[in-house]
Amino acid sequence: MKYKKTISLLVIIVAILSIFSTSFAIFSNQGQGEYEYKSLYGESVSIYGKGLYEHDSVSMAAQAIAQDYVTLFLGVPLLLLSFYLYRKGLLKGSLLQTGTLGYFLYTYASYSFLSMYNSMFLVYVALMSASFFAFTLMMMSYDINSLPLFFSEKMPVKFLGGFLLFVSFVFGMMWTGKLGFPLMNHTLPPGDLQHYTTFVIQALDLGFVVPVGLLAGVLLIMRKPFGYLLAPVIIIKEITLLTAMTSMIFLQIKAGVQIGGLLIWSIILFNLLVIYCMILVLKNIKETKEPTSSSGMSLN
Repeated sequence: MKYKKTISLLVIIVAILSIFSTSFAIFSNQGQGEYEYKSLYGESVSIYGKGLYEHDSVSMAAQAIAQDYVTLFLGVPLLLLSFYLYRKGLLKGSLLQTGTLGYFLYTYASYSFLSMYNSMFLVYVALMSASFFAFTLMMMSYDINSLPLFFSEKMPVKFLGGFLLFVSFVFGMMWTGKLGFPLMNHTLPPGDLQHYTTFVIQALDLGFVVPVGLLAGVLLIMRKPFGYLLAPVIIIKEITLLTAMTSMIFLQIKAGVQIGGLLIWSIILFNLLVIYCMILVLKNIKETKEPTSSSGMSLN
């Protein structure tokens, strides 16, 4: 396997630092408690006022804490499981690890650029950097041309690709509509920016997640080799992301934040469907450990 030692070291760093940062965030509780703050845009913002996220809004703190729970109890175990399978030379392990690293990259890029400055800032930067290089090396380690040979010809590529196209289109239109109309009217989306400077999550989704999802869907439907890599990776990433969003919704509701019923049920439905898609992908992998070079195939 290419870059195995370097990737292994980076994955261990990501696991250790993420356990440390999420545990600290979940159990920290110092501070004066909730208070009101008037933003530069003249809006009254409820500030969380305690713990690691004491300077974040109540809404953002609820989302961050939910994300921390998902990272600690889903992201880290999935990373360690995929790391174990990856070390055994299994394609399932490689794909799971690549997708999970994509989740950590997305998560800690958003924490680095969106969260109000706190004592974990350098840890967030280290996690963003380690997951970026681990993810990049994983993407570089595949023999792309031989990758389709490890998948069953009966894999429902049209269904999987169509689902990725649909989800990517929905999220793309959702964020574009949310931001586009206010931009055309030279106004702010009501209540969404709070006391933050810009829309980091929307930038990451529209700039990376949505285009990758669309590209993966098209390439998989066309049975192009790169589609067999991009599709599982973005599906795994979306499982962790949608699970985090589901948790965020319930914690926001608990914190008193009003959320539309249509959004709640849409996220839950997409979450269940993307898990089903991942099961389909894993069931259709023809697992082979380290094929010989004479066969012209290599997992990594």
